[in-house]
Amino acid sequence: MSIENNIKNYLSELPPTVRLAAVSKFHPFDCIRQAYQAGQRIFAESRPQELFKKVQQQAQCQDMNDIEWHFIGHLQTNKLKMVLPYVSLVQSVDSLHLLQAIDSWGRSNGKIVDILLECHVSSDDTKQGFSYDELLDFVSSDVEYPFVHVCGVMGMATLTDDEDVIRADFQRLLDRMDLLQDWIGESKNLPHGLSAAGQNASSWRCDQISMGMTGDWRIAVEMGSTMVRIGSGIFGPREL
Repeated sequence: MSIENNIKNYLSELPPTVRLAAVSKFHPFDCIRQAYQAGQRIFAESRPQELFKKVQQQAQCQDMNDIEWHFIGHLQTNKLKMVLPYVSLVQSVDSLHLLQAIDSWGRSNGKIVDILLECHVSSDDTKQGFSYDELLDFVSSDVEYPFVHVCGVMGMATLTDDEDVIRADFQRLLDRMDLLQDWIGESKNLPHGLSAAGQNASSWRCDQISMGMTGDWRIAVEMGSTMVRIGSGIFGPREL
C-alpha cells in the first residue's frame, strides 16, 4: 500500500483528539513529501544530523512550510543547536541533565522549549527515561526551569505480543502523567518560573501523552493517548 493510502487510513481511524506523528527517521525526504501531500504535518526524527538535513531540504520547498518537526531520539547536550531551533516539540527528554541543558539553551536563545518527559515504563532496561523515583524527585524539587515547558509524557511499551504487558506499561505511563498534572496543578508550582521567561501562567498546559507505535497504537488510543508515533506502518521498512 502507498504512503498516501497509509496516511489516509491512519487519519481516518484516529479520533480527533489524537494526533499522528509520522516517524520519518531513516527514510528519504521524498517519503516525507508523499506523506505531506496526503495531509500529514507532524514528522518525527531521532538523529540530529538527519533532522538538520531534512530541515534544510524542507527550506527548499516553499509549499511545505507548515511542517511540525518533533524529536524523539536520545539527544546529547552537544547536539542541541542542531535540534532545538527547528522542532516544535522534544518528546524524548530522558534525564534531568538534559532538561537542565535545554533550559540553559533556551535562556541563551530567548526561547521556551516545549518538551515531553520520556519515562521508562517497559521491561527493557536498555531504554532511556525517567524512573518513577526520578520523576518524583523532579516534581518535588524547588528548582525552576523557566525556559522549559513540560507539556506531558512520552513512553514506549515492552516489545511483545502480550496485551496485558503492554497495558500495564501504558498504565505506568498514565500514572506518571497524573503525577505531573498534580504538580502543575498545585498553586505553588503553577507559575514555576514562568515570570522569568515572560510567559503567562494561563498558557501553561500539561496534557500530552505520547504513547503507541505501529504495533500497539490501538491499545494506546483506547487507554488515553493523545499522540501516536507511527513509522513502519506509514513508510514501510527503513531505507537509510
